[in-house]
Amino acid sequence: MTTQISKVAIVTGASRGIGAAIAKQLASEGFAVAINYASSANEASALVVELRQAGHQAIAIKADVSNAADVSRMFDETEAQLGKVDVLVNNAGILKVLPLAQHSDELFEQTFAINTRGTFNTLREAATRLNAGGRIVNFSSSTVGLNLPGYAVYIASKAAVESLTQVFAKELRGRNITVNAVAPGPVATELFLHGKSEEQIQTFAKMPPLERLGQPEDIANVISFLVSPAAAWLNGQILRTNGGLV
Repeated sequence: MTTQISKVAIVTGASRGIGAAIAKQLASEGFAVAINYASSANEASALVVELRQAGHQAIAIKADVSNAADVSRMFDETEAQLGKVDVLVNNAGILKVLPLAQHSDELFEQTFAINTRGTFNTLREAATRLNAGGRIVNFSSSTVGLNLPGYAVYIASKAAVESLTQVFAKELRGRNITVNAVAPGPVATELFLHGKSEEQIQTFAKMPPLERLGQPEDIANVISFLVSPAAAWLNGQILRTNGGLV
């Protein structure tokens, strides 16, 4: 009897919210999952325990995606504990809503460091370390299409991710690796809901023609499709997962 070897997925920023939903979804589909986190150690550990108790393979790895050495180590630890990587989901990101003129140098640097450099770092590592036939899914945002005031720097960091996605898909020619991005609209996570009034939340909920906020599972389902054999012919694309918002 031969043992089925699980495919291996790294999900960045996976300790909570959308990232945690993605980790759960992929684990339920038989992936061995590396749950990356930057500071939420307790949440990451709790998620690993939950997944293992359900019979899945999961580990937690602390790494700052904006740091190239950390990213290299994240791949090292994943390979050592789970095996070579088949799927990379670049979910880690930060968002601070503030008019462009009020952004400090520090906030500008931090936004690009995590959202853009973080994606660049993991893509560069994946170029030589992802198994042939692998899948990469980056995270953009539907704000790129909305151009809302207060989101200029965030949008700029995510527009760069869209360009990286489309070019990198072409640069991996010959390896049968697809590179796509999802661009969610408002999603009902703790991060999104925090600090908003009920009126503000309802305004966002009414914006898409489907008249609700996205749920983390909505995004996880799209990721599930993108990393599946069914999406083998989808490459270099940006999927705006937002209920028709833009």
